Amino acid sequence: MHVAQRFERLLEIYLRPDGQRWGGAELEKATGGIVSRSYVTNLRKGRMENPGFEKMRAIAKAMCFAPEMWFEEDLGSEGGSAAQPEGRGLPGRVEHLFEVVKNPKTGESYTNAQVARMSAGEITEKEIEGIRSGKLADPSVGRIAALAAVFGVSPSYMLDRGTETEVLNEEALKALSDKTADAILKESARLPEREKQLVLGIVRQFSDQLGAGER
Repeated sequence: MHVAQRFERLLEIYLRPDGQRWGGAELEKATGGIVSRSYVTNLRKGRMENPGFEKMRAIAKAMCFAPEMWFEEDLGSEGGSAAQPEGRGLPGRVEHLFEVVKNPKTGESYTNAQVARMSAGEITEKEIEGIRSGKLADPSVGRIAALAAVFGVSPSYMLDRGTETEVLNEEALKALSDKTADAILKESARLPEREKQLVLGIVRQFSDQLGAGER
């Protein structure tokens, strides 16, 4: 789904308190000028292929939907969860990925250059450094998606969703140390939600069969 189509769907679902659709003027006011009226118009008309990270988050906060809804492929008719409080921030979340996801060949953290090569040109070494340092505060959605794909996580992980949940726990780290499990994780992360559930069901069937054999 193109970002313009997704935005139109969000505008249909998340209405203003008075029940009316959000317009450019209202969003400009609600975001404190972070998102201008003309930006909203260009976004709706499909002129913004890669909207900025900060602008996406500002729109989500103003319209009261979770920022990760920008990346949902299947937007239902029911409203999702409200905007979440800010947590680590983008630099902190990216740094966390660099700390916990290791290169299976060396056991060391990936370098910016390695991640750039793994993205097949979707994001540069300089851009990665800028995101990690916080100097590139408003990367495009394309850059965010490319970075997430390299590390095998959903793009929504990059968006603040509070400080209580850690996406990568000890069990996940052990799985990532296995080359095959790491490959399964990265490939499945790119699948639509329905296909992810199918893969999960297959894995659980194998797990149940192994458990029954051990008993």
